[in-house]
Amino acid sequence: MKQFVTEDSFWELFPNAEIGVVVAHAMKPADQIPEEDAKALARRLNEANAAADQHLTSNTISQNEVVAVWRDAYQKFKTKKGARCSVENLLKRVLKGNPVGSINPSVDAYNIVSLTYALPVGGEDIDAMEGDICLGITDGGDAFRALGEEEDAPTLEGELCYRDDAGAICRCWNWRDGQRTALTDDSSKAFLIIESVDPARSEDLKAAVDTLAELVSEHLGAEIFAKEIITRENPTMVIDE
Repeated sequence: MKQFVTEDSFWELFPNAEIGVVVAHAMKPADQIPEEDAKALARRLNEANAAADQHLTSNTISQNEVVAVWRDAYQKFKTKKGARCSVENLLKRVLKGNPVGSINPSVDAYNIVSLTYALPVGGEDIDAMEGDICLGITDGGDAFRALGEEEDAPTLEGELCYRDDAGAICRCWNWRDGQRTALTDDSSKAFLIIESVDPARSEDLKAAVDTLAELVSEHLGAEIFAKEIITRENPTMVIDE
């Protein structure tokens, strides 16, 4: 059995945070997804790029509320210089007229949700994890190699990160995913997370979770193993048996 565990060190920093989780099992490999589903995801991604404009009221990325709340959040833990929330990076592309393109079906599904709701969304391959996945402040030195990089970049002392028994999975909370547990064309089990630090956006978070579950179920053929909102009062959940 594997679990998602949010640690006390996380809740001490962000007592009002909410994390939406969708656990998808039995996803189809990318080469087995019907053409109509692939086209539907591509269309939804185009629509999401357009929809992201509604969240951008300023041409200065940091002055948009959906980004500012994360800039503030990143001040509360140790980060690598220049690290930014994943949703800021997506919205910055939209602001510059450089729409987010297709990567693979599972990543496209969560990017659709992130752009539509302006919330950070990520995903990991459950079969590639070793033990439970935990979110909390680390002592540092957790093994990590970011996607697209050729050198290791271990975590810093005092950094907030997702990690398992083998090392970090995503650094600086939701900044960079690692190669080891990244979703691929052949991933069958996905741990999909949506994070919110703004209590006023609880309903947006719930809608985003529902949309994500719908996308992976309808277009990736997945079985929704679990769907929950993690809070301080509900800090753990089972993600695999």
